[in-house]
Amino acid sequence: CLPANQERFADGKLVTVQFHPSAQVVMTAGHDRSVSLFQVKNFSLNPKIQSIYLESFPIYKAHFSVDGEQVIATGTHHSMFFVYDMIAGSIIPLPKVRGVEEKFLRKFELSPDGSFLLLIGTSGYLHLLSMKTKELISTMKVNGRCTASAFTPDSSKIYSYSKEGEVFIWDVRSRKCLHKFEDEGSLEGKCIAVSKNNQYVACGSSSGVVNLYTTDACLSENHPKPVKAIMNLVTSATCVTFNPTTEILAVASRDADEAVRLV
Repeated sequence: CLPANQERFADGKLVTVQFHPSAQVVMTAGHDRSVSLFQVKNFSLNPKIQSIYLESFPIYKAHFSVDGEQVIATGTHHSMFFVYDMIAGSIIPLPKVRGVEEKFLRKFELSPDGSFLLLIGTSGYLHLLSMKTKELISTMKVNGRCTASAFTPDSSKIYSYSKEGEVFIWDVRSRKCLHKFEDEGSLEGKCIAVSKNNQYVACGSSSGVVNLYTTDACLSENHPKPVKAIMNLVTSATCVTFNPTTEILAVASRDADEAVRLV
């Protein structure tokens, strides 16, 4: 296959590569302040559909909305974020969310049902926004600093992983903490994922170890035993993700070249 973005290589580091949820389109975004869309065709040509440029806004993360009509983008050192409306072709800056007092907004997650936008703030704060209005619904707080969060497939719960190695499980409707557990041997939490069939939770830490748990154990035990500890990475685990049928887990580290493993 040819490079997906061959018609427009980025000038800086790419931070996001994502397929559109329903169309044959791939998005790239990165530190060169641009979001580009390419049509993925018969592997001989991947024409560029368009690029948008966000002035003085190096992108930290960009993500398609669940319906594929919007792109949400956060910056490396901004408290604002952008919404690119692909139907209207307009770029909407969101300079301030009322009730959210954050110097930087970088990490975020979208709920699988398309209802919620979760902004991961500093000092352990998690801000739950309505995806429709982009207004604050509620704020939750973990002990310590939150480094990563993931929604369950039915969007009813949120797993939040703290820098101190604890995982907090929240009920989305009541915003109450249902349970918390310690990730075994974790010195510093880095990334977390919940499988699409809601059977497993994967926690990746700074040591490179990725622990795989059953969700039943996560919801009932304070010190659950991992079903498997994946030790293949020698640098910090910065990405864990399950494939749609929960048969493969990808673990990766951005701190070393080619540090990607499929389990």
